[in-house]
Amino acid sequence: MDKMKIALVLLCCVSFAVAIAEASEFWDDFYVNFGDWKVKYPGMETGKIVDLALDQETGSGFRSKYPFLFGQLGMKLKLVGGNSAGTVTSFYLASVYEKWSELDFEFLGNTSGDPYILQTNVFCEGKGDREQRIYLWFDPSADYHYYGIRWNKDLILFMVDDVVIRVFHNPKDLGLPYLEYQPMYVYSSIWNGESWATRGGAEKTDWSQQPFVASYKEFDVDSCRVDSHGEEIEDTHECYKKLYSSWYGQPDVGKLTQKQVDDLKRIQYNYVIYDYCTDAGRFNSTPPECARNWPQYWTES
Repeated sequence: MDKMKIALVLLCCVSFAVAIAEASEFWDDFYVNFGDWKVKYPGMETGKIVDLALDQETGSGFRSKYPFLFGQLGMKLKLVGGNSAGTVTSFYLASVYEKWSELDFEFLGNTSGDPYILQTNVFCEGKGDREQRIYLWFDPSADYHYYGIRWNKDLILFMVDDVVIRVFHNPKDLGLPYLEYQPMYVYSSIWNGESWATRGGAEKTDWSQQPFVASYKEFDVDSCRVDSHGEEIEDTHECYKKLYSSWYGQPDVGKLTQKQVDDLKRIQYNYVIYDYCTDAGRFNSTPPECARNWPQYWTES
C-alpha cells in the first residue's frame, strides 16, 4: 500500500472515530430512565436526536446522569403534531432533596388546530403552586424550538428560543426559600395526562393516534456538574466558585435587560392565559413574590 493510500485509510479511521465520539454526546450526559423500548434515535448520528414515544401501554423519558447547580440548561424540542389531546411532554429540572425543588416546562396537548399550552412552575423546598400557562406564538410541532432555564443566585429565567417568558427572582428577603443549594437533575418525558391536561380533562387521549412522539436534540448544558453517589451530593462548594467565575454568575446577568423586560410584558399582555399571581380563588392575598416577578406589578421605567 503506497503512502497516499495509507494516508487515506488513516484519515477515514480518524473521521470514523470522531463521528463516534460526536454521536455519543447524548450518552455522555443522559440515560433512559423509563419506557426504554419506546425510545428511538433517528438519523445517521445516533444520539444526536432522541425521540420519546407514548402509547396506551406507557410513556418514556430520560434523565441526566448527574445533577447540576446554576448555569444554563436547555434543549430543542419538536412536539407531538395533530391531535395530541391528553398528552404531556416535559423538560424540567428536579432535585433529590427531601424538600422537593423543581423547575418545569410542561407542554399540554391539544385537539387538532388548537394552540399548544406551555405550563411552567417553580418549586422551592417543597413549595410549588406557582403555575403559569401561556399560548405559544408558533406551532411547536412543525419544527424544533429551544426551551431553556438560566439559573443563578439572583434569578431564574424561563426561555423559549431567545425570548424570556418568565422570571423568578430570589425571594429570600421576603422570607421565602430559593434554589441556591439544591443540585438538580435534568429530566425529559412524555406521558398520559388525560385526566387534566386538555381542557381540564374534558378532552381525552385518542389512542387511535398512537404512538405520540416528541423529539429532542441539541442538549445545552452550560452548568456546574455535581458528582453524586446514590443520593449523596458532593462538591457543591466548587459550583459556588464556578458561579462567580462563569458568565452566568456575573452581576449583569442577575438583572433583566430592557429586551427581557419588554419580552416579559409582551408575553403577559398577549399570551398568558393563567397565572397563579392573579388567582384570587386560590389565594386570599397576592403571593408576595409576585410583585417582583410579574410585569403587572412593575412600575414603568
